[in-house]
Amino acid sequence: MKRFLLILLALVSVSLLGAASVAAYGYYVVDDHQAALAQAHVPNAANAAELVVRGAYLVRAGNCMSCHTARGGAAFAGGRVLQTEFGDFVAPNITPDVKTGIGNWSAEDFWQALHNGKGRDGRMLYPAFPYTNYSKVTRADSDAMYAYFQFIPKVERPNQPHELRFPYDQRALLAFWRAAYFRPTVYRQDAQQSPEWNRGAYLVNGLGHCSACHSSRNMLGANAGTADLSGGELALTSWYAPSLANGKEINLAQWQAPQLLALLKNGINADTAVSGPMAEVVSASLQHLSDQDMSAMVTYLRATPAVKAEEKDIFDRALSAQNISQETMDGVMKSGAALYKTHCIDCHGPTGAGVPSIYPALKGNPAIQTQLVANPVRLILAGGFPPVTKGNPRPYGMPPFGQVLSDNEVALVLSYVRNVWGNQASVVTAAEVNRYRTATLD
Repeated sequence: MKRFLLILLALVSVSLLGAASVAAYGYYVVDDHQAALAQAHVPNAANAAELVVRGAYLVRAGNCMSCHTARGGAAFAGGRVLQTEFGDFVAPNITPDVKTGIGNWSAEDFWQALHNGKGRDGRMLYPAFPYTNYSKVTRADSDAMYAYFQFIPKVERPNQPHELRFPYDQRALLAFWRAAYFRPTVYRQDAQQSPEWNRGAYLVNGLGHCSACHSSRNMLGANAGTADLSGGELALTSWYAPSLANGKEINLAQWQAPQLLALLKNGINADTAVSGPMAEVVSASLQHLSDQDMSAMVTYLRATPAVKAEEKDIFDRALSAQNISQETMDGVMKSGAALYKTHCIDCHGPTGAGVPSIYPALKGNPAIQTQLVANPVRLILAGGFPPVTKGNPRPYGMPPFGQVLSDNEVALVLSYVRNVWGNQASVVTAAEVNRYRTATLD
């Protein structure tokens, strides 16, 4: 018995030692210590103003304001809530206020946050702050952003704690997450690609952090990397960020460059428009970028390798198959057509062609035919507007029909649109619609 207890104690000790080693690795070893030795760029009086201007541009490119500004609040003063399946993250104050912001941070502290995901006090930051992407930002760009944040008006606004579920509220466990999923590295040029492609990759995968939304995540909130654009649902916000490589969703390789450039710069092109969280990205960030940088992003995105969606096996097909008789389908189409004629035809037209650059086409629109119906259902229920941009200062919006149409009526008209004019997709049910009726509007 004594021997058994000694063996058990040894096993427990080894297990604890192993766990401690992994945690230490996650906290300290994964840090990019070589990059941390990089010297901050100390501007002289002649170029300090230029550095602030450049920093302001880079902060726009990173869309920092959207997350760090509460609705109706002061810019960058924090307080906006990011709802996730792990709980609510509350963005901190990043104005130069010494008491509640980052006024006592150095350029090195700021670089550590972006590059190694650690705060000034050494605390590990939750990856809701996309440092996995920002890690690619160069030290020179980090210093420029820091200079801008030290220049903006100070706002004294105390930070609010995150409200996370157990065990995600145990910050020490982030060491294990970092050990498994985080490797900081500054973006390195791909010699096999053009300078424009490399600039686009730096913006898309680094500052622009597109994969933060346009990727699926595992149960611990990790994706397949900064270049993962496979699409994913934004948990609890009930929006879906479509795949940018799947031909059945939005295969950007098939888009013409001017078509994609107009959508990202203006929020609308001749065929479609952005809405939901993407409208905020265009409004707050993309429309302000230079034509050169936007062209670089388009070049990179259009070169993204197409990914073929995995075919379902026989069991998955059986479980997902809709057993709808032809008679039932005819009834759905007839009822849906009547609803479309009453509520939709004036804008989107009898053939679903819409009006170029005003009302998006429904015919052949992949956003209407995706397997997950979150976005079209939300737009029908709550309406929506493309962003107000320089290229589209008076956007035409989609009125809300949530108070006019029942769940079943929304399901009928959307099922009709998904299966007419050559469109082909599954029939939507009232239960699917009801899931999004009370979804948050933020």
